Order: sequence, then structure tokens, then C-alpha cells
Amino acid sequence: MPKIWTNSGDSHFLEPGDLWESRLPKRLADLTPKSEKDPDGEYETVRFDGQTFRRKLPASAAVKFLEDTRRAEGIRDARLRLGDLDAEGVWGEVIFPSLGMWSSTFRTPELLRACMRASNEWALEEVTAVSDRYVVTAQVSTLSVEDAVAELEWAAGHGFRAVFLPTRPHKSAPDWHADDWEPFWRAAEQASMVLAIHIGTDPVDMTQARPGITYRGPGGAIMNYAETTFSGQRAAMKLVASGALDRHPGLKVLISEGGASWIPFLGDRMREGYRQHHAAVRPKLTRDPKDILMTQVYASFQHDESAVAAYEAMGYKNVMFGSDYPHMEGTYGHTQDTLKELFDGVSDETRLRITQGAFAELFPHVPSVPADEA
Repeated sequence: MPKIWTNSGDSHFLEPGDLWESRLPKRLADLTPKSEKDPDGEYETVRFDGQTFRRKLPASAAVKFLEDTRRAEGIRDARLRLGDLDAEGVWGEVIFPSLGMWSSTFRTPELLRACMRASNEWALEEVTAVSDRYVVTAQVSTLSVEDAVAELEWAAGHGFRAVFLPTRPHKSAPDWHADDWEPFWRAAEQASMVLAIHIGTDPVDMTQARPGITYRGPGGAIMNYAETTFSGQRAAMKLVASGALDRHPGLKVLISEGGASWIPFLGDRMREGYRQHHAAVRPKLTRDPKDILMTQVYASFQHDESAVAAYEAMGYKNVMFGSDYPHMEGTYGHTQDTLKELFDGVSDETRLRITQGAFAELFPHVPSVPADEA
């Protein structure tokens, strides 16, 4: 079978650990995250934005998992990354940041605003400038709607085509379904910026040794992995039910790494709720909620067999492959094997839509994918 070329709706880059400290004025740089291992070797002391806390260092198994996730040189070097992509058969890709995990722990709007600008300037210089195959997501502060709008407009003016949003905004800010965010949705639509929402990015408590862990004990690893997908579904639900996407039909959303077959299911539930509880529904929508979800929200997956069925059997056309490069949950090292298994016996129309067409709709500026290789 020939090599299958694909675009990817999900990948990651690891910024330098001192990015913020090295680019910010000293009075702000001194507030960026810094840690020091305690003498007992089991804990570290973290100082960040006027906060000081101790947290237990990760166990050896967790350290090894993190090291394996970061084994690919392309996670740090945008030029070496191209070699990895070519070997895997991945052409264009949406790239998410890593430092953003700290965003929900910020308390000072000025500091978060400065860190987001520093990250965006660095990404333009070190990643975007390397190849037009890269769709780097801009970062914005979600601590302040006004700051988010200002940074989105700056990013659009500097060539960004997508903005990274967590599944929920900063814990001190209104949630996505609140009317407060209307200026942001309007600005994103006017700038033709895709809202790129990555699953598992709800605000987390970085004071904990293993932030974001919901379950422990028997079955914990599987349950925690499954749990991360639900946050993306909730984000899409809020944008539809609140009327944000109905008011802004040109606004497009990408939910990355959460699979795709949930879209038709959630659409059914929202349609039923809108119909059966219509008297209580606020706001009223001008379009069917399922239609809004199915047309304005795109979803990326990596291994899910059901994602192909969502396209072929459930009528959901915005299914997009995503390699999750170079994370352990992704397809790095076996992307071609995965693609050939997923599309064995599947029509060219379906394969091309999922591997190329949906991505090209969102990011038409990315050069065309090479022809499949024999």
C-alpha cells in the first residue's frame, strides 16, 4: 500500500523552560515559575506570581513517562521536526504550546498578559518562521476578556490563524457560555481565527504533585485518560447552547485529541433537550443545535476506529486526523501503520476528507499535501 500523507489537527511543541524569564522585564520575570528541589529530595519548593508552595516530586514511573513523551528532538527544534513529519507522512499540523499549563495558576493580569505575548513572539520567531506547514496556535490570557481580545487581534495581525483556548477559562473568569465573552467571539470571527481547544486543559492546581488527576486506585489510569475527553465536549456544548456559534456562523472550532464520534451523539442530546425543554431554553437559537455542532465544530482523533464511522455512517463531515506528535497517546513512530489500519477498505473520498480536506477547510493557506507515494 502506498504511503498515505495526512495533515494533523493535533501536535505539541516544548518551549524553553526559561522563555518567560528571559523575555520579560526583571520585575515580571521574577514572578515567573521557579522551583528548587528540597534537601529531602522528595519535594520541591515552587515560587510563582507571589505564591510559594511545596509539592511532592513525581515518582520514577511518571518521570520516565514524561521523558518518553519528549524523546523526539522535533518537540524542541522546529527544523528537526520536519524530518520526523516527513518520515511519518504528516504534512501540515496544528501545534499547541506546553508552558500554557501554568496559565490557570496566574493571579496578576499584567504578568499573564506579558507571558502570553512573550510566548507568541517566540513562536513566530522559532516555529512559524521555519515552515508554512506549521499552524501554531496563539496564546491569550483568559483571566481578562479585554486582554484576550487585544492579544487575539495582535496575533491575527501577525499571521496567526488559530488561537489556543483551554477547555475552561481561568478559574477567576466567567465560563465560556457567559455573555462576557461575546467581544472575543466577535473578534475571532472578524479575524477568521479558528478556536483551537485542546482536551484536558481545564484549570488545574499546579501546587499538586500530579495536577489534573481525578481518579486514583483500581482503573485510575484508564479512567483519567477517558476523563480528559469530556472537557472538550463540554466546551463545544457551551459554545452551541449559549448561542455564541449561532450568532457567529463564520466562527470555526477545533476540538483536538478528543475523538470524533461524540459529536453526533452530543448533537442528538442537544437537539432533544432544545425540543423537549423549549419553553425553558434561553437563548433561543435560529438554527438547530445539532446542525450548529455538526457544521461549525471540527474534531481530531488519532486511533479511534469509530471516527471513520462518524463520517461514513453518522453524517459528520468535520472529522480530522491528528497525530498528537510526539506524545505517548499519539501515533508517532507508527503513523503509517495506524493510517493503513484505519482506512483499509475505506473509500478514497472518506480518507482524503479525514486526512486532508477538513484541515484544508480551516487552514487553506497551508501548502497542499504531496501525492501518496507508492
